[in-house]
Amino acid sequence: MTAQFHHVPVLAEQAIAGLEIISDGVYLDCTVGGGGHSSLILRSAENVHLVAIDRDEMAIAAANKKLQDFQSQVTFWRGNFCEYKPSIDLHFDGILADLGVSSTQFDVAERGFSFRESGDLDMRMDNRQTLTAAEIINHYKEVELADIFFKLGEERLSRRIARQIVEKRPFKTTLELANAISACVPASYRHGRIHPATRTFQALRIAVNRELESLEKWLAVAPNWLRNGGKIAVITFHSLEDRIVKHTFREDDRLQVITKKVIIASDEEIRANPRARSAKLRIAQRIV
Repeated sequence: MTAQFHHVPVLAEQAIAGLEIISDGVYLDCTVGGGGHSSLILRSAENVHLVAIDRDEMAIAAANKKLQDFQSQVTFWRGNFCEYKPSIDLHFDGILADLGVSSTQFDVAERGFSFRESGDLDMRMDNRQTLTAAEIINHYKEVELADIFFKLGEERLSRRIARQIVEKRPFKTTLELANAISACVPASYRHGRIHPATRTFQALRIAVNRELESLEKWLAVAPNWLRNGGKIAVITFHSLEDRIVKHTFREDDRLQVITKKVIIASDEEIRANPRARSAKLRIAQRIV
């Protein structure tokens, strides 16, 4: 797994502007990735201090390298952002979470996130955890698979795909799984706008990494980490995440929503980085 970790920060200008970085401020990047957003935060004002979190050891290593000019200003913590516990006297001026999957996670075949090249059915963002996509695909009951595909992938053919998987398993590689999905859907679906395995793979990734549960748990505690007036910015990439962030921000008495209208990428950014197409940014401010 030697590929260089690569992740183009999405909605970076809008996120940094929304956080209103101040000199001597303390910030938290909950999903540091390759360090793109963190680098911009550190360069936005004098003497900024940053805590950088990620589950992925490749991301931590890449961010450490990218942010080497700011070594004395950055503290790294590897783990799930919902499990982070800042010291009791630490309050942040701003918190950022970019929930997108990095280009490297998609492009390194052996990580198992992509159906375009053959790789292990892995999909773990943190390779220390035991649950993998292979465990789900090869051992979960048909009804459990259908529920995962429908609820986490919004896949309308979830039952048909689950039935095909149970009939054809065990599966060892991502391509085997993707081909089995393609073989069981109607031709019109197979030649649609997106690959027929897209939603199933999204659902598996979310399930393996417990992404929605982690997001909900994190949103419940993160406002407590902010100083009064501090801001929290979240970039989501599908409707399930965005719905959770939208409703949590609105219903949390500690927060005031800053982005009355969700912020999306410009046509220019989408042309430069097609993965920005589905990105949505919401920002809130701690008021109590």
